[in-house]
Amino acid sequence: MTSPRKSPINIPCNDITNIPCNDITKYVTIDIPCCVIKIRGTTYESPHGIPLDLLDRLLIISTSEYTEKEMKQILKIRCEEEDVEMTGDALTLLTRVGMETSLRYAIQLITTANLVSRKRKGQEVEIEDIKRVYSLFLDESRSTQFLMEYQQEFMFSEKQAVEADKMEVA
Repeated sequence: MTSPRKSPINIPCNDITNIPCNDITKYVTIDIPCCVIKIRGTTYESPHGIPLDLLDRLLIISTSEYTEKEMKQILKIRCEEEDVEMTGDALTLLTRVGMETSLRYAIQLITTANLVSRKRKGQEVEIEDIKRVYSLFLDESRSTQFLMEYQQEFMFSEKQAVEADKMEVA
């Protein structure tokens, strides 16, 4: 759920969206707050902070997160499309990983887990294969955590720059 905030849609942006779309760009996807807020650059308020003439021409689709059952079905279909045989337990673990991280990350683990399975000459992707690739490839939150934890070790960390500035002043 998006919290109420100023919308990035303003009058110049509205002018750009009024230009007829060509064959390549028929659709524009915008993530906007769900409330009545002030249109930037004006004194008017409207739903989503979008000018009413533009709002009349939009199709607004409400979205929600996938349930565990839906996520599992999507991952199962993706396994079929990639010709990956996976045990039920491995699919359940992959579903849990997808629910905690993202569907995109879980889908990327399918291919890499299949490669690990082939390397050990397995017929199916098993739990150990999923665990192996999960430990090798970081999702966004674990990557961010790693970078925050070891940022002083990187060549151009901001902490080093601040400490260097303090040393120059002294």
